[in-house]
Amino acid sequence: MLMPFDFLRGDSENDDSSDNSIGDDFVELDAEVENRDEKVVIRAETLQELDDIEEVQEHLRNDHIVWVNIGPLKNRDMADLKRAIKRLKKTIRAIDGDMAGVDESYILTCPEYAEIARSTKEQ
Repeated sequence: MLMPFDFLRGDSENDDSSDNSIGDDFVELDAEVENRDEKVVIRAETLQELDDIEEVQEHLRNDHIVWVNIGPLKNRDMADLKRAIKRLKKTIRAIDGDMAGVDESYILTCPEYAEIARSTKEQ
């Protein structure tokens, strides 16, 4: 009768080896963790005008997470804000990133290595 965890040692009646080695049924996995030498950069940018979106796009292309204050542009020119958001969405799609509105004045954007966790509760 096998005792608990005896499956790790093998069945001694059918095992040709005399030691308690694991055997050929197991594959050794490379558990080496990738060390990231560089830190994650989180930028805070404010959209005062439509052209400010270019700097946000450049930060995203450089793998930075960007916290964008859209309040000043929203209060000044809603048409320019819509154009800025459209350009930002195209960049997010191109880099396979993620974007979410935090409230009426802020947007969080990130490159492909990060994901924005969204709340599941309804407000």
